[in-house]
Amino acid sequence: MMEIDSKIFVAGHKGLVGSAILRALLDMGYENVVFKNRGSLDLTDQIAVNNFFRKEKIDYVFLSAAKVGGILANNTFRAQFLYENLQIQNNIIHSSFVHGVKKLLFLGSSCIYPKNAPQPLKEEYLLGSELEYTNEPYAIAKIAGIKMCESYNLQYGTNFISAMPTNLFGINDNFDLENSHVLPALLRKTLLGKWLMEENYDMIVKDFMVHPQSNFPDKISETDIKRILSTYGINQPEEEAEITLWGTGAPMREFLFADDLADACLFLMDQVDFPLLAKLSEQNSDNSKNEIRNTHINVGTGKDIKIADLATLIADIVGFTGNLKWDNTKPDGTPRKQLDVSKLSSLGWKPQTTLKEGIAKVYQHYLESL
Repeated sequence: MMEIDSKIFVAGHKGLVGSAILRALLDMGYENVVFKNRGSLDLTDQIAVNNFFRKEKIDYVFLSAAKVGGILANNTFRAQFLYENLQIQNNIIHSSFVHGVKKLLFLGSSCIYPKNAPQPLKEEYLLGSELEYTNEPYAIAKIAGIKMCESYNLQYGTNFISAMPTNLFGINDNFDLENSHVLPALLRKTLLGKWLMEENYDMIVKDFMVHPQSNFPDKISETDIKRILSTYGINQPEEEAEITLWGTGAPMREFLFADDLADACLFLMDQVDFPLLAKLSEQNSDNSKNEIRNTHINVGTGKDIKIADLATLIADIVGFTGNLKWDNTKPDGTPRKQLDVSKLSSLGWKPQTTLKEGIAKVYQHYLESL
């Protein structure tokens, strides 16, 4: 169990997950939390990471650092997503072993599971069949991280555990209209659509100043605003605004508020060690060879929602009364991704924030940031 003065390294503290973990640690009074900006520590640099661990003498590691993005980003920058994520996790996990870290928690993603795996997704479904193509490189990197933690534990006796969260959203999300995940993208698009209907061009400009997009100039006319919004599928052909969204809206997705994930991470770090996860994986497997595998643990709500229904829910929260259209020429991604969270639930942890409550919190924080 972490002591109040334990030296704790949060890798990726500026990201959605890392910032939530950092907030949780500080709120609980941990006095010796270490975090580094990319400019002062390049996590893809093996020598720099090794020197950092040798100097700092870290006790516990939350490995949330990663290169992340939505379908478009994953499918476009395939080599970068594979290379950078492998480099980051390899460097941190190996340095944690070399320099005697007491415990490490590796954060993965539900995209590790096969595209057509049975639902809900159990831990033992890992590597059962082919992955979703659009995010295959990212998924392969995360699978390698799971197996690296597992293998170091088996060979060297380390205590490195892996948590696989479902789709996340939260206060420090990425709201870029081109490469963010579905929920923050939907939230920002519906808000911009609302302001377009209200002819609130000042707020649209303010939004783009706070959350810059590459094609938005410093000085702009109302006509230019409409043209630029149109490139992101936000139009006003008549009185009501119209937002065009990727895919059919039919896929099902599960969403977890990032602060709930942070709470789960602290729970796992304090109360769940690798030997217990290894025992649980054996109990949940039909394997007769007594092989230890699939020792990661799913973290989620166990409930999913159709993307079209999510869009409607967000529109209601934001107050967007225009039309939502679906472009079925764009990819949907995996048809459904609902996690089986029975293993974590059996250990005594459950999320506290409903989807509607979480979205409302993110929306309020987004408005306050403008």
